[in-house]
Amino acid sequence: MTSSTGSAPTPSAADAQCLALTRQLRRRGTVVLSVFALAWAFAGASGTGSATDVVPVSISAAALAVTAVALFLGLRKDARPSPRTVDLPGNWARGVGVVNGLELLAIVAVVAAANAAGRPAFVPVGIALVVGLHFFPLARLYDQWQYRWTGALMTAVAVAGAVLVLAGLSAETVRVVVSLACAAVLWVSACHLAVRG
Repeated sequence: MTSSTGSAPTPSAADAQCLALTRQLRRRGTVVLSVFALAWAFAGASGTGSATDVVPVSISAAALAVTAVALFLGLRKDARPSPRTVDLPGNWARGVGVVNGLELLAIVAVVAAANAAGRPAFVPVGIALVVGLHFFPLARLYDQWQYRWTGALMTAVAVAGAVLVLAGLSAETVRVVVSLACAAVLWVSACHLAVRG
C-alpha cells in the first residue's frame, strides 16, 4: 500500500502488528539470553575461588559488562529494524510454554540423577545439554534460525564437558569450563539477535 503522496509505502495494520511483535520478540530474546548468560558466568566464576578472590571478582565484573553491552544493543531505541518479520506457527506461545516447562523438568531430573549417582561434575554438563536441546524447537516456535546454532553450540559444549568429566577433571574445573563456554554462546547469540534481528 502506498501513501497519498506516493513517496513511501504505508504498512497495513496487520503488517504494523507483525513488525511490533518481531521487535518485541527480538528484544525479549536478547534480554533472556543475556540474563541466562550472566547466570552461567556467575556459576563459572564460583568455581575459580572464593567470592572475594581476584579471579571470580574479575570474571563477574567482565560478565556484568558484557551483559550490559548486550542489553544496550537489544533495548536501544535506534536499533535498526529487523531485516524480516517473524512467521510464527499457530499456538506458538503455548508451544514455548511446553518446551520451557519440559526444559525445567529435565534440568531438575539431571541435577537429581547426577547427585544421586555421586557425579556432581555432570550437573553443568547435563544442564548445558538440556538447554542446548531446548533451543531446537524454540528456533521453529520463535522463527529465529539463530537458535539452531545456539542449540548446536550449547550441545557441543555439553559433549566437551562430558569428555572432561570422563578424562577425570575435577567437578570445579568442569563447572568453570562448561559454564563460561555456555555464557559465551548465549552472549554471542544475544548480540547477534540484537544487531541482526
